[in-house]
Amino acid sequence: MDYHNLIDAEIWAFIRETESHYPAETAQADSATQRAIYDRMCRAFFAGYPEGVQVKDGSADGVPIRVYEPTAPGATVVYFHGGGFVVGGLDSHDDICAEICAQAQVRVVSVDYRLCPEHPHPAAFEDALTATRYVTLTWPGTHVLAGDSAGGNLAAAVAHHERDTLDLAGQVLIYPGLGGDKTQGSYRDHAHAPMLTLADVNFYETMRFGGTAPTDDVTAAPLADTDFTRLPPTVIFTAECDPLADDGRIYRDAIRAAGGKARRVNEAGLVHGYLRARHRARSARDSFQRIVAATKMLAEQRWCD
Repeated sequence: MDYHNLIDAEIWAFIRETESHYPAETAQADSATQRAIYDRMCRAFFAGYPEGVQVKDGSADGVPIRVYEPTAPGATVVYFHGGGFVVGGLDSHDDICAEICAQAQVRVVSVDYRLCPEHPHPAAFEDALTATRYVTLTWPGTHVLAGDSAGGNLAAAVAHHERDTLDLAGQVLIYPGLGGDKTQGSYRDHAHAPMLTLADVNFYETMRFGGTAPTDDVTAAPLADTDFTRLPPTVIFTAECDPLADDGRIYRDAIRAAGGKARRVNEAGLVHGYLRARHRARSARDSFQRIVAATKMLAEQRWCD
């Protein structure tokens, strides 16, 4: 794959800046060290809070959360951060959540679910489910699930699990890993992509499950489901240069085939993790604006293809 032609200079600069924060021995470091490195890297991209956003930490029945309040919230978004189920937390996606809050004028509740390998699957899913149920009871009204990467997996897993219990207005999935076939399509074509490789995907999977992934556990892999009916309207954003790209396409097609509403935007020339590049690269900034627009659309219970 000729990434030098697919990826523009601004995204290459973002890739190099990201890589500069990772010492050569990072892959061999323990999980605590990897988390500290990841958090420092995320902080280097921190853009601050927009005006008019109030932020406070709390607990959702024992699950740590951070609540972002705009001037007049019209709905509540439950946000699950990325990080391969191994790294990340309330601080890693702090400004991202604040900007979604301000630009879409929605309350955002960021969820600090338990991480692997100390807490293997289904711990993260259980925390995501607990937090979602808490949010729907605490802030009645319209609710949207959202998340990037591993967080997109959690959002979709909760949507499947609660489709007949919670009235969710939608879900916004950003370069999600949904349990697709790792021998085909984008997993093969982009096995050596910048920012996330197939080897990385396999590493995170081993950490999450303590070995081989289950084959029929929808709470781990939403694409393992055999029923895609009754799911909320779904907008999926994938990065062209990402082994996970086809998961979003296949998930969209499954929902549509079952009669549901789903749209996928495959962002040309972008890489996994591009949310952090939204203030450094025009293509990432434009995608973030589309993500905000999709969130606002679902929060207002509208739909357009």
